[in-house]
Amino acid sequence: MASLRLFSTNHQSLLLPSSLSHNPLTSSSPRFVKNPSRRSPIRSVLQFNRKPELAGETPRIVVITSGKGGVGKTTTTANVGLSLARYGFSVVAIDADLGLRNLDLLLGLENRVNYTCVEVINGDCRLDQALVRDKRWSNFELLCISKPRSKLPMGFGGKALEWLVDALKTRPEGSPDFIIIDCPAGIDAGFITAITPANEAILVTTPDITALRDADRVTGLLECDGIRDIKMIVNRVRTDMIKGEDMMSVLDVQEMLGLSLLGAIPEDSEVIRSTNRGFPLVLNKPPTLAGLAFEQAAWRLVEQDSMKAVMVEEEPKKRGFFSFFGG
Repeated sequence: MASLRLFSTNHQSLLLPSSLSHNPLTSSSPRFVKNPSRRSPIRSVLQFNRKPELAGETPRIVVITSGKGGVGKTTTTANVGLSLARYGFSVVAIDADLGLRNLDLLLGLENRVNYTCVEVINGDCRLDQALVRDKRWSNFELLCISKPRSKLPMGFGGKALEWLVDALKTRPEGSPDFIIIDCPAGIDAGFITAITPANEAILVTTPDITALRDADRVTGLLECDGIRDIKMIVNRVRTDMIKGEDMMSVLDVQEMLGLSLLGAIPEDSEVIRSTNRGFPLVLNKPPTLAGLAFEQAAWRLVEQDSMKAVMVEEEPKKRGFFSFFGG
């Protein structure tokens, strides 16, 4: 199995956005570079000295899903959402898990959730009362579907969530730039409810066969629901296991699912620490590799860009075989 090279300092293994279509390294078919040292240094298109340009009509309604539980949907929602807010865009994150919400914990907002969507629909509170504004970034707001251990009304479903999204679009303070929906695990009624108002999706998966089979099934369901703009984030990537041929590479995952690659997130022990502290990775100083990868994925989401897989031959003095990596 091919090995994955991520976050390397040499020019042969930099991550390239798909917008560099004129470069032979990013063509649809893999190419080999015989003498990479003769080429000019590759410079990333991700320029963090400027604000990314928002593509598409606003608000952009993005559902983050996977099918399999435990692959990092909620972690992705928290970090991508706050990255978008740090880029200057207004974001509303909706925790659509009907009974097991966790997004408020990852954001450190669990003690400030007094009202939920159920109270808004029942007329017990206003929509602005149910929205929890983050104190660190005031342009980021959280909206929870329900309280833990509470029973939802039988009529709550996709239509009710669509009504809430329409209410966010027409609220007096203005429509948000992004509405991000954290989808529950599985493909039952909660999944159908979460994807109903969305027009684009981020599929989070890990490089193992159980997650990939569920991801492939979810991709088909999203397409049947009319969601064609589907991008993929490969989470918990371990380069040491890929080199030892114990884990599929990002290129293998992309070829199996046939989806555009939004980002590859390396395995990072800081994820557990940040989760327990309610402090997302992207706010860490100094930033971690996983936090930087989430920021880059958010950048590509804004500009509707993606990554492509490339294959580059390493220098003969270092290795005698070809390396695959997500680029």
